[in-house]
Amino acid sequence: MLKTQNDLNISDAEWEVMRIVWTLNHAGSGQIIDQLQEKNNWTESTIKTLLRRLCQKGYLKTEKDGRKFIYSATVGQTEMMYEETKALLDKMCDMHKGQLLIKLMKDMPISKSDLKTLNQEITKKEKSAPDKVDCNCLPGMDC
Repeated sequence: MLKTQNDLNISDAEWEVMRIVWTLNHAGSGQIIDQLQEKNNWTESTIKTLLRRLCQKGYLKTEKDGRKFIYSATVGQTEMMYEETKALLDKMCDMHKGQLLIKLMKDMPISKSDLKTLNQEITKKEKSAPDKVDCNCLPGMDC
C-alpha cells in the first residue's frame, strides 16, 4: 500500500527516475544517470539527489553491489499511477468524472486486451450504476 496522499508528493523529475527503474526492473545508478542525462541533460548530482529522495520517500530501495548501488522500485507502476490519479480525481466533481474518463479513453493509446477488460468492467458496473451521478461540489447544487 502506498503512503497517504500527503506523503506521495512525487515531482515530475522523480517520475522520470521511477519510469526508468520500472522499465529496467532494477538498475545501477550509472544506468539511471546515463538514461536521464541523455533524455534531460541533468547533472549527475541532480540525478543522485532524486535517487536519494525517492529512497527516503520509500519508493526505491538500494542494494550495494561492489562499489555501485542497484536501485529497485518498492511500488508497482500501475499502483502508483492509480494512487496519483485517484488523488487527483478525488478533488473533482463526481458528476463530471464519467465525461473525463470518456475523453481520456478517446485520447490515449489502449490495447485491445485492455479494451476487452474495460468492456467486462463496464458490464459489471452498469448493473449497479445510478441513472445520474450527483454533484458533490456544494450541497444542493447541480453543476
